[in-house]
Amino acid sequence: MNNITPGDIAAMLDHSVLQPFLTDADIEKGCDIALSYHTASVCARPEDVRILKKRLAGSGVKICTVIGFPHGAQTTAVKLFEAVDALANGCEELDMVINIGKLLSGDVSYVKNEIRAIVNAAHEAGAIVKVILETCYLNDSQIKLACRSAQDAGADFVKTSTGYGSAGCTVKDLLLMRSAVSDNVHIKGSGGIRDLDTVLSARKAGASRCGVSATQSIMQEAEKRFALGTLKEADRLTDMQGGY
Repeated sequence: MNNITPGDIAAMLDHSVLQPFLTDADIEKGCDIALSYHTASVCARPEDVRILKKRLAGSGVKICTVIGFPHGAQTTAVKLFEAVDALANGCEELDMVINIGKLLSGDVSYVKNEIRAIVNAAHEAGAIVKVILETCYLNDSQIKLACRSAQDAGADFVKTSTGYGSAGCTVKDLLLMRSAVSDNVHIKGSGGIRDLDTVLSARKAGASRCGVSATQSIMQEAEKRFALGTLKEADRLTDMQGGY
């Protein structure tokens, strides 16, 4: 008997349409893919939020965008403006990149205060915030520090990667992040998650969301295995392979 369903997998997926070359038609197609499987969200570029709002209306698939993407080096005022604008345009989830350089410089207060500013704006609008750490640039101690800072600032999720750094997430990072925060903070893996086995591995490592662009192939495999009675929780951890 299956202990998970394709719906369980779809509920983990943030279908990502973030590449700079995507057209309006590509964004619409991405929405249609997400709608066909009822993924958790579509995560698109800020200018595309209006397309998402129209295409996803009434579906229950959340509207998500990125803040301070991909480097995280915008000023707090600019990130906050981005967040407020996205929320006004209908966004329900914000994936924000921390100021990585400030964290590496030891200015934890800056990082925490910036996260808190975005979180406060989002929560006031009924939205959630996923804080992107870009783990490829951080050591284990810095990853744990970033996770604790995000938790202290009220973040809903901590997320590994943008998919545009030097590497994506790893099982090691997911396990470390899960251990660094309370059960009230969720984990999102992104970068290198391209197949069902990797999604299942991320799930086993503690991730409740995965940022993916290969949603269609992942879900087709989930449906195939479910029909065969072989869709089940991972019994081993399979590591990720890189960016989006």
